[in-house]
Amino acid sequence: MHLVLLSIFTSLSLTSEAAEYRYHFCSNQTTFSPNSTYQSNLNNLLSFLSTNSTRETGFYNTTVGQTQTPENTVYGLFLCRGDLATIECQDCVSTSTKEIVQLYCPEEKEAVIWYDECMLRYSNRSFFSIMEDEPSKILWNLLDITEPNRFIQLAAKTLSDLVPLAAANASSGAKRFGTKETKFTDSQTLYNLVQCLPDLSSFDCNRCLRAAITNLSKSFGGKRGGRVLNPSCNVRYEVFAFYLVQAVPAPGPGPKGKISTVIAIVIGVTIAASVVLVTLLYCFRRRKARKKSDAINELNSEKSDSILNYHATREITSVESLQFDFGTIEAATNKFSDDNKIGEGGFGEVYKGVLPEGKEIAVKRFSMKSLQGLEEFKNEVVLIAKLQHKNLVRLLGYGIEGDEKLLVYEFMPNKSLDNFIFDSKRRSQLDWKTYYNIICGIARGLLYLHEDSRLKIIHRDLKPSNVLLDHDMVAKISDFGMARIFSENQNIANTKRVVGTYGYMAPEYAMEGAFSVKSDVFSFGVILLEIISGKRSSGFYLTEHSQTLLAYAWRLWCEDKVLEFVDNFMMESCSTSEIVKCIHIGLLCVEENPQDRPTMSTVVVMLGSESVALPEPKHPAFSVAKFMPMDEISVNDLTFSTIVPQ
Repeated sequence: MHLVLLSIFTSLSLTSEAAEYRYHFCSNQTTFSPNSTYQSNLNNLLSFLSTNSTRETGFYNTTVGQTQTPENTVYGLFLCRGDLATIECQDCVSTSTKEIVQLYCPEEKEAVIWYDECMLRYSNRSFFSIMEDEPSKILWNLLDITEPNRFIQLAAKTLSDLVPLAAANASSGAKRFGTKETKFTDSQTLYNLVQCLPDLSSFDCNRCLRAAITNLSKSFGGKRGGRVLNPSCNVRYEVFAFYLVQAVPAPGPGPKGKISTVIAIVIGVTIAASVVLVTLLYCFRRRKARKKSDAINELNSEKSDSILNYHATREITSVESLQFDFGTIEAATNKFSDDNKIGEGGFGEVYKGVLPEGKEIAVKRFSMKSLQGLEEFKNEVVLIAKLQHKNLVRLLGYGIEGDEKLLVYEFMPNKSLDNFIFDSKRRSQLDWKTYYNIICGIARGLLYLHEDSRLKIIHRDLKPSNVLLDHDMVAKISDFGMARIFSENQNIANTKRVVGTYGYMAPEYAMEGAFSVKSDVFSFGVILLEIISGKRSSGFYLTEHSQTLLAYAWRLWCEDKVLEFVDNFMMESCSTSEIVKCIHIGLLCVEENPQDRPTMSTVVVMLGSESVALPEPKHPAFSVAKFMPMDEISVNDLTFSTIVPQ
């Protein structure tokens, strides 16, 4: 029995050893100098990552650096294997933050390192919420397997079965992680694991994992274990349990269906002793962790009900790093010259500017009548700055001087979507493929706001003038002035003050003040139908039919004349099946009952798949519209966010 206990203790001790290094990649395209600003920012970032390694999600990303010097800004994250205990994740992240700079990438600005237990990555460019499958590495177990063809087929199928589980797991704080055991032979069990970064959309997680599984199958060399490592996801299979198996079947009865009293006593004592050892080891590890990170425990014990609840204390202080010198902004806009003015609204005015290093920016100058306090202004700057996604306009920073309050955004040279879809001349400059990519981009941006960011955010004013286009015609959602934050378990809210734009408001919001993620889905559906038809929902009028754009689309759908809804120019470059699918999705999004409308995660899947069966749409909702032209607001129509929790 002593031997049994010694074996158990030995196995427990092995679980607390240092993280197992597997692979790293350092980009030699850009390097930093010793004692440089970038190195200082990198050290701070690694410290923040290590400090936050006690998070239950096993994932964290953050940014460190001055906005005025983007070349010195560092973006970083870590991801721990989904089955790890908090202390194990902490150990791996702590190891990775030291070894990455000391042993592997001492002067590179961009690096990623993988261990059995975690992955850590940093770069001088923002990569959050973006699916990237390079650099990639396939690693193999050195031992061969019998019946290799049947083995790889089983492995590929089991891994593929796990993909929907990981891709669909998009609730706040959820781990994009799945494991499964399957029998290969009577004596061999196949253990399988898939995992994505939690900030990826469901669509991108699905795409990343399936590509990794395909690459693993194509490269299979008859080995009994293999894995694919890339920055956004990883997959692995082995014939031994390399992760914590959730449930282990109890041993069956002996040959005669009985267990002797002596054996039962031995087993009982062994189990009891094992529990004691596990408890002692756990307490020892916890005490060690407390001594190493008193600051961490103190930080985690302080909970806040503010909109910045998800930030660590150190992160909140980093707001100062986003501040521009007022004189720099003033010089960039030629002292807010009228020649530089590119838009205006109730909030104030927007100016184009050029920073000393040549970077173009859009500056929103708030009206002096704004009643927003300085602290609230800074808090919102931190919040919006954290909403970083390829399909959201990026906030670069802010400026304050007396009563002056300024926001600095990335500049969008192609202005807003309404400048293309409602202008007959400019509309023809884009082909269907470009419009389709814009549609998908808007959908992914909304999905990030609703499900994949750290907060559940309802935009409430989605319309073509709030969808900006960069130099590559990538769609970026802007203007969070009407946005609201929902708590994790909140699905709907009511307001007596209905704000937004007629023609894009969901009827339950316009008439009753009730809004939810499905309100944004309705707005998305209207935009989708506007893009395809080239007609505005607000102000749409047919002398023959006297009906809304939504009702017009519905009538043609029911009469099997849906292609008559498509703008003549677009028919020249579109795929008929693809554009019919988009009209179908648009009608699903504008259905009367909010519960019948799809979520944005479902919309993204429908847009990205050619095989998903779409449900039949129901009668669209009554569209609240005023029959008058909409105000034309050009490039970077960005109302400052007044996001408040409900």
